Amino acid sequence: MKLKTFLLGSGSALLFCGFANAETLTIATVNNGDMVRMQGLTDDFTAKNPDIQIEWVTLEENVLRERVTTDIATKGGQYDIMTIGTYEVPIWAKQGWLLPLDNLGADYDVDDLLPAMRSGLTADGKLYAAPFYGESSMVMYRKDLMEKAGLTMPDAPTWEFIGEAARKMTDRAAGINGVCLRGKAGWGENMAFLTAMSNSFGARWFDESWKPQFDQPEWKATLETYVKLMNDAGPQGASSNGFNENLALFQQGNCGMWIDATVAASFVSNPTESTVADKVGYALAPDNGLGKRGNWLWAWSLGIPAGTTKAEAAEKFVAWATSKEYTALVAEKEGWANVPPGTRTSLYQNEEYLKAAPFAKMTLESINAADPTKPTVKPVPYVGIQFVAIPEFQGLGTTVGQLFSGALAGQMTVDDALAQAQDVATRE
Repeated sequence: MKLKTFLLGSGSALLFCGFANAETLTIATVNNGDMVRMQGLTDDFTAKNPDIQIEWVTLEENVLRERVTTDIATKGGQYDIMTIGTYEVPIWAKQGWLLPLDNLGADYDVDDLLPAMRSGLTADGKLYAAPFYGESSMVMYRKDLMEKAGLTMPDAPTWEFIGEAARKMTDRAAGINGVCLRGKAGWGENMAFLTAMSNSFGARWFDESWKPQFDQPEWKATLETYVKLMNDAGPQGASSNGFNENLALFQQGNCGMWIDATVAASFVSNPTESTVADKVGYALAPDNGLGKRGNWLWAWSLGIPAGTTKAEAAEKFVAWATSKEYTALVAEKEGWANVPPGTRTSLYQNEEYLKAAPFAKMTLESINAADPTKPTVKPVPYVGIQFVAIPEFQGLGTTVGQLFSGALAGQMTVDDALAQAQDVATRE
């Protein structure tokens, strides 16, 4: 038996006993609310598996991506479980960097996973990561401010309506910005939003011959609309705001609208976390009448790197964290509205969930409407809605994100940002 010592306060000490032969799983995850909640519920897993201990490494989104990519590519072996997404899984599986999840247990019910999520985490017919939560994107808005502006939010708004509403709702003297959108640079931060937005404008990253398209009018229209909208109706310092920053702004009552991940709906409508919980409405992501909405498709998932020496224990944890039983545990502790959404068909057939979560129907509709094989108006040679599913995209998307964040911050013009993005993409 081993003893561990922890210092408490000013010099007092606490001793506790742990199993000498316990395996410790090191799990890298993102600092989003659902993952933080999972960490708080881990005692349920360790009570059932006393021979397994958990060590968490919780990181901001961009840092997480950088760390886990470097570790798995160099076979560093720092992590036994990684929180990754629908971009990484198929690419890494084909590289042999992930283990297939073949032993999730007889009661796991893989067939209950939503087809859109399961297919995005599958390679060569095998599941290589299990979805912890799934999402598309949608409009979350303040019903009281929309009414005050004399407007009614349609279920399926256009970008023109969003622009009009945002400017009318803005009252900077009262600390209210009409719209909050991602500006923080990163392929999964501002470029997730902007790529999805660009699809609704008919833009593409590459044409069918893999020629970059940032010199085309559709991208100019996208970026000009975004920058002008944020200058007119967005918060100060928006180029530093990602998902978590905008979530905090909305919860504190500083945003009239927020277009972002559907998973945020449970946080903005939770009265213990949001000052505007009883005032939130939901709508589909905007379009431009071209047949595509600005919504994406993503699953934050748990995968096991091929280099781990603790694969059996790791798969036990993955099965627990993405199971129906875990969903029931969250419902018991936090209420049905706060369970991880967007992964299982059965959740959207559960009357208790549908009653507790007014955003459930809109979430499922947004997920089902997203088609990674036909992301934009014109044909493209790639798969992926808010990303391009090629290994080079991680670096390229981040570089372009830095340019577009610079345009938002006023460090360069829209034309300069697009010209540099074209040059970078062409070189790549």
